Amino acid sequence: MQITGNHQMARIVRHNDESVREGYIRNGGKEVKLFTSALKAFQCNNRIVMAQRKHLDDFLRGRIIGRLECGRTQLEVSEELGIAQSVISRLWQRFQDDGNVSRCYSTGRSRVTTPNEDRYLAVTAKRNRRSTASDLSRQLSSATGTTVSRQTVYRRLGHIGLYPRRPVRCVPLTATHCRLRLAWSREHALWTPQQWS
Repeated sequence: MQITGNHQMARIVRHNDESVREGYIRNGGKEVKLFTSALKAFQCNNRIVMAQRKHLDDFLRGRIIGRLECGRTQLEVSEELGIAQSVISRLWQRFQDDGNVSRCYSTGRSRVTTPNEDRYLAVTAKRNRRSTASDLSRQLSSATGTTVSRQTVYRRLGHIGLYPRRPVRCVPLTATHCRLRLAWSREHALWTPQQWS
């Protein structure tokens, strides 16, 4: 971190360095007391940097692991790089567990049903077209032991093109409709092909 003051550049030294006390900076070879406002600004800037960081890139992860393998403490690495110590701790733990520091990309929550269970739902729904989603959910639960909601069944069937439809009859005709249709058909019963064209 560079701080400009009196047109000179000074470097803030970590507070756990024995040669420089907290609240002081090293300017050349001399130790200079840091003004309270500048110290607070430095601390605020460090917090802002930590809060704004979203994900660590692979290079930075490698730097962190390298420093930890060289014997530095997690707190030292945290202060040096401006990253929360909990993030460094999790990264180090994952590296020790499986030797991997890359981010694990996940596409969200894992599916409740397997592809075989999805096929079972599709076959069952096609065999009995009148079964409801609740019925299919119960049948799947009794067959495989997997409990799914009615909405999940709707989604799985929707993926293969089976949507809920009600069998609807045509619009019922009133007595007036029937009378008018009969009159029209009697009127046109003896028409010739020339009259229809």
